Amino acid sequence: MSYAIIGFGTIGKALAKAFARKGIEVSVATTRAPESFASEAAAIGPTILAKALAEAVKADVIFLAVRFESHPDVAKALPTWQGKTIVDVTNAYGVPPEQLGGQPSSRFIAQAFSGARLVKGFNHLGAASLAQDPAVHGGRRVVFLASDDDDAAAEIGTLAENLGFAPIKLGGLSEGGLLVQARGNSWGRLIFKDLVKFD
Repeated sequence: MSYAIIGFGTIGKALAKAFARKGIEVSVATTRAPESFASEAAAIGPTILAKALAEAVKADVIFLAVRFESHPDVAKALPTWQGKTIVDVTNAYGVPPEQLGGQPSSRFIAQAFSGARLVKGFNHLGAASLAQDPAVHGGRRVVFLASDDDDAAAEIGTLAENLGFAPIKLGGLSEGGLLVQARGNSWGRLIFKDLVKFD
């Protein structure tokens, strides 16, 4: 299984740190040339590989950690996303619901990535929390996952556990996705809830 993070802002870097802590290889890419951020990627850890966007999108699992408005640019990188799992880490805060056709922001994104299995996740935490070790007070930091594809949700749940998090599945995008999405001027009820699960 190969992994990539598209977007290398505060959230992309926080995700890269989670992979680096566990020594799991992940490609990081932006629309810029990889040389422009290669030293920053290397500073996070030896398993964080700066790549061109065209190279990074060859991964099986792709974390979409760009600004919501930028997702169409990423979607153009491949003619079809068949066989790929996209983890939507974006938030559509400030994007009017009518611009999304009244649907959850993740379903809107899923339309751009035709053929992909989409999981909404890792987006409810601020970058500072996401960047920290998820082992907290003897428990594990929670990440919420929502998807219309149960197999994809299970796959990302396993990855979340391998990264040290406690995944909690919220169901489909229309139910669970609304709890962890921002759109217009509203936040889902679980956004910014930094929770710890004790086994």
